[in-house]
Amino acid sequence: MKRTEKNVTCPQHAGFTLVEIMFAILVVALLTGLAAQSLSKSRKAAQFKEAEVQIEIITSAIRQLAWDTGYWPNKLSRGSASGLNAEVWDLTGNSAGLLATDGGFKNWQGPYLPAVPLDPWGSPYFFDPDYMIDGVNMVVVGSLGPNGTGANRYDEDNLYAVLQGQSI
Repeated sequence: MKRTEKNVTCPQHAGFTLVEIMFAILVVALLTGLAAQSLSKSRKAAQFKEAEVQIEIITSAIRQLAWDTGYWPNKLSRGSASGLNAEVWDLTGNSAGLLATDGGFKNWQGPYLPAVPLDPWGSPYFFDPDYMIDGVNMVVVGSLGPNGTGANRYDEDNLYAVLQGQSI
């Protein structure tokens, strides 16, 4: 049996051109950018939802504290919660009454929470018995939102839950 050798030739233009490679890179970069943008929007929405859920949990704990003791955090009577400097910016302290008591809450049955988390943007949640909403003082639990602006400088990105309609 005789072996014959065949001349195998490659086409002159084997492979990809620089333009084709650049186009493929452009398409991949465009798809990556769209995915990153979508992921960013989803992450922001998840942060807002997480804050809303945590606010509701803290609100329930504060309601239970008020039910047991007759006081809001900072030992403010439920009937007259408004007052100068009545806000509680650190709900983990004993004067807040959620995790422990400083002895000032009669009939304290806590702890009402295992821990008070930070909001998704790294700031503490607050209790404000004279939060102004449409010209009316409300008792609220809230988050300062993504921009973290707070300490009585509230803005449109704050999240809050109303504990009591109009403070007395």
